[in-house]
Amino acid sequence: MKTFSAHLKDQPPEEFQGESISAFEVLRRLKAKSPERIVAVRINGELKDLSSPLDAEAELEPVYLEQPEGLEILRHSTSHVMAEAVKALFPGVKVTIGPAIEDGFYYDFDYERPFREEDLPGIERKMKEIIEADLPFQRKEVSRREAVEFFRGQGEDYKVEIIEDLGEERVSLYTQGSFTDLCRGPHIPSTGLIKAFRLTKVAGAYWRGDENNPMLSRIYGVAFADQKTLKAYLERLEEAKKRNHVRLGAQLGLFSTHEEVGAGMIVWHPNGMMLRHIIEEFEIEEHLERGYEMVKGPTLLKTELWKKSGHFENYRDNMYFTTIDEQSYGIKPMNCLSHMLIYRSKIRSYRDLPKRYFELGTVHRHERSGVVQGLFRVREFTQDDAHILCTPEQLNDEIKGVLDFVRDVMGIFKFDYGLEISTRPEKSIGSDEDWERATEALMKAVEDIPLPYDINEGEGAFYGPKIDVKLKDALGREWQCATIQCDFTLPERFDLSFVDRDGQKKRPAMIHRVILGSIDRFIGVLIEHYAGAFPVWLSPVQAIILTVTDRSTSHGKHLLGTLRKAGIRVKGDFRNEKLGLKVREAQLMKIPYMLIVGDRECDQGGLTPRMRSGQNLPLMRAEEFVDLITEDCKQRR
Repeated sequence: MKTFSAHLKDQPPEEFQGESISAFEVLRRLKAKSPERIVAVRINGELKDLSSPLDAEAELEPVYLEQPEGLEILRHSTSHVMAEAVKALFPGVKVTIGPAIEDGFYYDFDYERPFREEDLPGIERKMKEIIEADLPFQRKEVSRREAVEFFRGQGEDYKVEIIEDLGEERVSLYTQGSFTDLCRGPHIPSTGLIKAFRLTKVAGAYWRGDENNPMLSRIYGVAFADQKTLKAYLERLEEAKKRNHVRLGAQLGLFSTHEEVGAGMIVWHPNGMMLRHIIEEFEIEEHLERGYEMVKGPTLLKTELWKKSGHFENYRDNMYFTTIDEQSYGIKPMNCLSHMLIYRSKIRSYRDLPKRYFELGTVHRHERSGVVQGLFRVREFTQDDAHILCTPEQLNDEIKGVLDFVRDVMGIFKFDYGLEISTRPEKSIGSDEDWERATEALMKAVEDIPLPYDINEGEGAFYGPKIDVKLKDALGREWQCATIQCDFTLPERFDLSFVDRDGQKKRPAMIHRVILGSIDRFIGVLIEHYAGAFPVWLSPVQAIILTVTDRSTSHGKHLLGTLRKAGIRVKGDFRNEKLGLKVREAQLMKIPYMLIVGDRECDQGGLTPRMRSGQNLPLMRAEEFVDLITEDCKQRR
């Protein structure tokens, strides 16, 4: 009888006898903790099913349900259960792919009609039947030919296409109940381990993300280790729906989108434009305080310039082009080219550096219509874009200065954040030496402060590595906004130089950076972060005057003029309507202060503020209210 040894990580090995023993049985004999919570195992570092046979020396590490890897396996297994349920309920449906994603899973289906929200309860009930049956997930390896024959026999054309594209001689299939899927695995041992799931929504998705391919129905779901965690997640989901920036954007009169205008194009309404103005004014003030100079470049630049920069080769799929007088032009997706031309317009000395050029630049990027979403993914947006040109010796201080800028601004908006350093992507320009210098510069600056960071391999810009700042909003969701990119390549391509103290020409280093990023996207994040109830300094409308009767109108209009002259963003509602209706409408608009004006206020020449929280303040003069607002606005610091 065969003998082999196995051990848990950091424990001594034990001897086992037998031709083949399942990994789970070995874990059980090794007295692994909480065997009922184990869903998979690492065998010599490789993730495997618990049913995997062992017949040679191995180090085992159990993977528990509540661990990130365990949850991913649970969610992927739940997607298989959903696919089985859909195939049982909708004869003729074809399956495509069904991966685990953050917090959940999805599966794409090709059916004679799109799936609808009302289909989800029936699919959930069928899934619960499959889960209650506690069906085992069984793995089987077959040849490519056998797999193609099997799926072709089932009419699963998409699976056949996937197998043929893989080009592998052998593939693995997983079966539970009546459903067999192409899958690398691993999976949970059986369906009964799925304790907490919910199908959340349906959407359309092109096969392989290509709009030239068929439109599929995508069903999303979430799955967690227990019902308590699922319940908390669903509550957050409901809160997120209430905070949805597209819904609130319409309710608060901020912005709209229109099919006749085009996907990814935003129409800004008066309140939204005022909000943009406040943020842009704030941005200008903050940049000027830190020694930035304001500049502006054109929207159209000749295509030859985009070829020189490398954008044409590496980024043209995201750009728009047009022809004028038989000359090709590119509509700018970024602002860096004009800033480099400004720098190159005269000889620079080391004494002139650093140069910090700042532009609220509107850019255009070609996003597929299927991915545009509210303010989060648009085709036209404005960036708080800046480029710092400095000596290599100044680079560390300049990067740290930008990180300090990010810290200060995120503190004003009450955001927590984390950092990721994204390294060289496969599609890139520049020498290995320049990429290494740039990456080391970013890492050193972050470590000098010091700040923790993660590495995001291969996700840098095509011309240089970057620090990505991930904001956390009031619901704990992450958003990408600020970016700091270090670049030695474009200064070389554009022959940028400075004269050093010895009279020699040297190359400057270049930092590409944004603080808020896309102003449009940042506004979307702010709407959801504050649930539309902006702090007073940021509110497009800070106060609204509500008259009780027509007798109060004259005094109300006088107050309106007085407050506007004092710089308060105020509106008046002088309609002959009940006060309760006016108050409710103002609360829906999330206006910080409602200024009640009735007979008493007319007699005493004042106003009575009511806060959006419902708290009533005492009657006061207009000058006292101006002081109140002014003090509120100071608190942004």
